[in-house]
Amino acid sequence: MTPPSKLRSHLATATLLLAATAPLPLALHRAGAAETATEWQPESGFMSLFNGRDLSGWSYQPAEIFDGKTEASDKRYSAASGILTVHPQSEGPRLRQLWTVKTFPKNFHLKLEFRASPNADSGIFLRKPQLQCRDYWTAGPYYTLGKYKPQDWNIVEVIVKDNIARCTCNGEVLEEALKLPEDGPIGLEADRGTMEYRRIQIKPLE
Repeated sequence: MTPPSKLRSHLATATLLLAATAPLPLALHRAGAAETATEWQPESGFMSLFNGRDLSGWSYQPAEIFDGKTEASDKRYSAASGILTVHPQSEGPRLRQLWTVKTFPKNFHLKLEFRASPNADSGIFLRKPQLQCRDYWTAGPYYTLGKYKPQDWNIVEVIVKDNIARCTCNGEVLEEALKLPEDGPIGLEADRGTMEYRRIQIKPLE
């Protein structure tokens, strides 16, 4: 029997070939998703961190705030139709971090959805420490996830209590006890490939 790691390797290769040979259906699928994304509302008790239209509430540190702007100054991040897109490098540094203007010192429940292009590498910052957010089966580091959906929407949830974060993807544990500082913003990283985020919401916890 073929080992699971080899099966995932074969699947990743097939995904790359499919993305290269069938761009039109994928584009149509993404267009349909974008049309419905703008109708989304946060779940009960949650506050949206992304309005779906522009980068209001987000910034490059230390002081470049993008309120009312649909793209960052170096075009690494853009907002449209309910989706916050992380773009490959075209100018500026290879690694770029986009941060919320607000910080979150209390316990919280963060929830968002992401969709990775083949082999994409991004990240979610939790008061500074980073949770890797990638095309996991191809780019790692969580190669053994059984519920990850390549080139489709996946749900990441982070529950922070007493500065310890429990992080899951589609219900599977990524990090059981990630240590965090006492305060800090939420952030996203631009590294390699295209990554899309949507439905970014947070709820304070007791």
